[in-house]
Amino acid sequence: MRGIALFDSVHLLDTTLRDGEQTPGVSLCLDDKLTIARNLDTIGIDVIEAGSSATSEGERRSMKAISSENLKAEICSYVRAVTGDVDLALDGDVDSIHLVIPVSDLHIRSKLKCDNPSVVRTAVEVTEYAKDHGLIVELSGEDASRADIDFLATLYKAGIDAGADRLCFCDTVGVLVPEKSFQVFERLSSLPVPVSVHCHDDFGLATSNTIAALRGGASQAHVTVNGIGERSGNACLEEVVMTLESLYDVKTKIRCEELYSLSRMVSRLTGIQVAPNKAIVGENAFSHEAGIHVHGLLADSSTYEPLRPETVGRKRRIVLGKHAGRSSVELALREFGIDCDKIQIAEIVDRVKELGEKGKRVTDADLQAIAEMVLSIQMEPKVRLEEVTVVGGNKVTPTASVRIMVNGSDMLEAGTGTGPVDAAINAIKKAVSGVTDVRLEEYHVDAITGGTDAVVEVWVTMAMADRSITARGAGADIIMASVEAVLEGINRLMQLEEEKNA
Repeated sequence: MRGIALFDSVHLLDTTLRDGEQTPGVSLCLDDKLTIARNLDTIGIDVIEAGSSATSEGERRSMKAISSENLKAEICSYVRAVTGDVDLALDGDVDSIHLVIPVSDLHIRSKLKCDNPSVVRTAVEVTEYAKDHGLIVELSGEDASRADIDFLATLYKAGIDAGADRLCFCDTVGVLVPEKSFQVFERLSSLPVPVSVHCHDDFGLATSNTIAALRGGASQAHVTVNGIGERSGNACLEEVVMTLESLYDVKTKIRCEELYSLSRMVSRLTGIQVAPNKAIVGENAFSHEAGIHVHGLLADSSTYEPLRPETVGRKRRIVLGKHAGRSSVELALREFGIDCDKIQIAEIVDRVKELGEKGKRVTDADLQAIAEMVLSIQMEPKVRLEEVTVVGGNKVTPTASVRIMVNGSDMLEAGTGTGPVDAAINAIKKAVSGVTDVRLEEYHVDAITGGTDAVVEVWVTMAMADRSITARGAGADIIMASVEAVLEGINRLMQLEEEKNA
């Protein structure tokens, strides 16, 4: 198939720090941007679009800080087709610019209010100016997927003559389809400089269009971590990389085993949660509940998994509910080191299904508690809450003090946080820090009932070393429900650690 051989030269430009930050509600500080840039460099990204030079003084400080990190990746700034933007990019010490100019009739007439020859002249002028100042130039056609292809070719050729090092075709509003994407890049691949593809996900086709463009001859793809970006987002780094690696047998330069940790870090810093059913990095991507699926996994993991979770830094997770079967429960119990005979397993399965039929999600802690009841095991909690006090208000830093018993010792600690729940959890973590090192990996709240006196259910994932466990708490007081869930998770983890070391 034409274009497949070109996959060996695929490069990736990550625009999480520019297009990704344009996600409504996202604003990254300098330290956040530095953290993300370092991780993008570590994972093997070729070009990091660190921001837009014209945005603000703070943006330029961030770009300059990233440039001073001496990363292996090329550091790029988005610029409009004005020489002033190029000057601002130079102030950020970047290596290259992503020079974007509208190319569709709609944008040229309605947005720029000029004509096609004027657009070409401007593109040439700014390209020559940037090259004269020592910058690598990627000349990008905005709304190229709705532009006249002949005019686009004219502009690109003029840009090449002016010194452009790379070109970019932007599907700005996500209206490409894979068939057209392939055809367009077959034509553009005949140009004497590399051509990039920049896709948006308005119709859910960003990854498909990006792969089709690469097959057609594109040599670089623009992506964002978790596919974040304006409106419906951009082509997703994880999806593009793993499609190439797993479905086309193309070895990229990306350290795939770091994809999940990168996804989680970006989600945390941006405040944008990843959908549970998101490909590759969503929490359900390697989770299984149906008994028949788990039975197949036990025989051969490839029966219901297209790639091994470890490939992207994940672990397989067995979820228990009304669809759970004997294989699911047996495997989960084995993970916790709990031995049961056939009769006991059957009773545990019945109890799990009973909870599931009531609409409950069965956590790891629930399963352990059910198993303990069936096996008549009494677990003495290692950590027990004696007292918690929380202070908050519009002019007060949320502060919590907790008194808990840890292995029989009375511990009193205080903590602050972004809110009362965060403060209470931080105080608990400080209180147990001398005994165990636990991390809160996930926190989720559901309102079970309506009204101001709603009963809430809090779900947490607590982790210790390489072991994690889910637990929950419920009640009308969100702080107490959260404390209950966290303590349940800590107790279960400590129990498992004790059994491991026994």
